[in-house]
Amino acid sequence: MDVLRTYHSFRKAHSWRMTMSLTAVLTAVTLALLAPGTPARPILSTTEAAPFVPANYLGFSGTYADPVADPWRPAPIRTPARPGFTVGPQGFATVQDAVDAAYRAGGTARRWIAVRPGTYTGTVFIPEGSPPLTIYGTGRAEDVKLQFTIDATVTPAQWAAQVNPGGRYAEGDPAWPMFQSCATRTSATAGLCATVVWARSTDLQLKNLTITNTLLDTVDRGTHQALALRTDADRTQLEGLRLISRQDTLLTNADDVARIARVSVRDTYVEGDTDFVFGRAAAVFTGCTFRLVSSRKDSGGVIFAPNTAPGFRYGFLVTRSRIVADDGYVTAPTGRLGRAWDQGASATGYLPGITPNGQLVIRDSYIGAGFDTLAPWAPAATTARPFSASVAEGRDVNDVDFNRLWEYANHGPGSALQPW
Repeated sequence: MDVLRTYHSFRKAHSWRMTMSLTAVLTAVTLALLAPGTPARPILSTTEAAPFVPANYLGFSGTYADPVADPWRPAPIRTPARPGFTVGPQGFATVQDAVDAAYRAGGTARRWIAVRPGTYTGTVFIPEGSPPLTIYGTGRAEDVKLQFTIDATVTPAQWAAQVNPGGRYAEGDPAWPMFQSCATRTSATAGLCATVVWARSTDLQLKNLTITNTLLDTVDRGTHQALALRTDADRTQLEGLRLISRQDTLLTNADDVARIARVSVRDTYVEGDTDFVFGRAAAVFTGCTFRLVSSRKDSGGVIFAPNTAPGFRYGFLVTRSRIVADDGYVTAPTGRLGRAWDQGASATGYLPGITPNGQLVIRDSYIGAGFDTLAPWAPAATTARPFSASVAEGRDVNDVDFNRLWEYANHGPGSALQPW
């Protein structure tokens, strides 16, 4: 740590411009000193961090058992001046109507749906088999609002009555199979059907929209899953969105549990209090803001909950982003960056190599105040498996006997690299 004290003394005495090269050198030295971290807060070395870049997370398709190199380099989402479909004044009344029309138009060419500023209340289901779709707001994301109130604790019958008043979804509609798959569930609750926007189509793009599950603070601190957005398919792009709920705001899923689904999320704001970014997908979050709020649950909130297939190296990558908490957490810093989701293991407990073992790297990002700096990772969801990371020399960062939640080169008051 004498190296770090010398570095900070030097910075005070010299201008930033004159010391940029020294900063780079000493940052590398700092990272070397931090790695491997502790079992409660593991830090990657520069060598260990090298594979955890967007190209690898987005570079494979096919099955988890036999992934295929398939580079996907999503470009910024383009929004044409003259879209094929418009929602709002002089257009379709609802986003669902426009999605249905685009589905029926068919084809393999991309189709664009422009959504004019306004508030659109109701669910939106984007079915498998849709042509590549771009759904985008024509104004600021704050002004183009897709919203609905739905709680996962309701029964499937109650869910069906809430999302389908007046027969909004009917037999023969493109989204009818999606609706029926939830309405006819035999489970006690609606579960992950409780989402405002649900997408099962490949090559979907969403841009400049606010999607809110307006259940928000109307319920207690208990388990009230209330998704804003759920995506199930490969090559999904999200850009410039605002995603707001409390528990389970954004699910980046792989509907086929044997196959890889890739998601690219850019410049997007996500708000919640419990596991509010979760799922099985290989997802890259770039330039995003994640905000932990205390308005419903004032302690112990968790941001990320990946349930990555145990043999697959790439789950979630958060890069050049901001991770912050509201004043309630800043005052009492009990927030957690994340936890693994040991999906399906409630009866058996965690089974190494069989149970999903969430993978996440947060790198080159700002972590604000409000988080537990000594133990930022919580025990696993479903099993309560205690968080434990290997700090052994020559460790395998994908060892299924340990957690796979890592940090690298972050900064800010909640990061492992604390200012002197």
